Amino acid sequence: MQTDIHTSANSDPKLTLLAAIDIPRQPLMRRARVWIIWGVVIALLAWSWGPAEMWRAIGLFTDYQNMATFSEGFLNPSFRYWEMYANEMIVTIQIAAWGTALAVLFGVPFAILASANICPPWIVQPVRRLMDILRATPEIVLALMFVVSVGLGPIAGVLALAVHNIGIIAKLFSEAVEAIDPRPVEGIRATGASRLQEVIFGVIPQVMPLWSSFTLYRFETNVRSATVLGVIGAGGIGQPLFETMRGFQYSEAATIVLIIVGAVIIIDIVSAQLRKMLV
Repeated sequence: MQTDIHTSANSDPKLTLLAAIDIPRQPLMRRARVWIIWGVVIALLAWSWGPAEMWRAIGLFTDYQNMATFSEGFLNPSFRYWEMYANEMIVTIQIAAWGTALAVLFGVPFAILASANICPPWIVQPVRRLMDILRATPEIVLALMFVVSVGLGPIAGVLALAVHNIGIIAKLFSEAVEAIDPRPVEGIRATGASRLQEVIFGVIPQVMPLWSSFTLYRFETNVRSATVLGVIGAGGIGQPLFETMRGFQYSEAATIVLIIVGAVIIIDIVSAQLRKMLV
């Protein structure tokens, strides 16, 4: 009987393969580090439970009548002013386009200066700290500053997105630069090229596909951010969305939300196709 079982197991290629695979057991220290990380994450969530008022999430189910009233208007969108809302959405996209373009224009030099394999530490570290400051300052705070300095309108949103995204672009682009293959740069250096020529001909051709992908991703994100900035008067569709919500005109707000969702979906599809062509 034991011989038959052994023979049938050997005749099954799947069982034979599983028997042949020797799965190594991870070292004790590595497993301990994993458990420590999970313990820290769980402890952080438990520590944040009270301050984040997570216990109030039960209100989504106990006070469902409030949500039902709110949802009733959204289920009956009004398309009376859809052309006006569509024009405002186009302005939002234009704000995001200019904000992204300016961020890339000024972010590329900072990305090179923040790359440890290109510049010395006494340049890299101050530039990185400056980019940290720009990246840590929320767009809405920057938009409020620019609204005070240049007034209400789309230009405040453009400048806010540009300044905030310079820090993000510089970080993403510098990480791509630090991951390049150094051999082409060394070959160009061997010909007696200057440091600028090394960057132009040895670094940028390697990182251009990733840079393009990062730029498209930031443009998608900036479209959504520009919508929020419109709430404080920085132009775009955020202003009418805020006004309709504040006036309890949920049918109008539903139309605006549908236009925003449709625009974001279209941008995401187009960006995905462009990324396939570039990467």
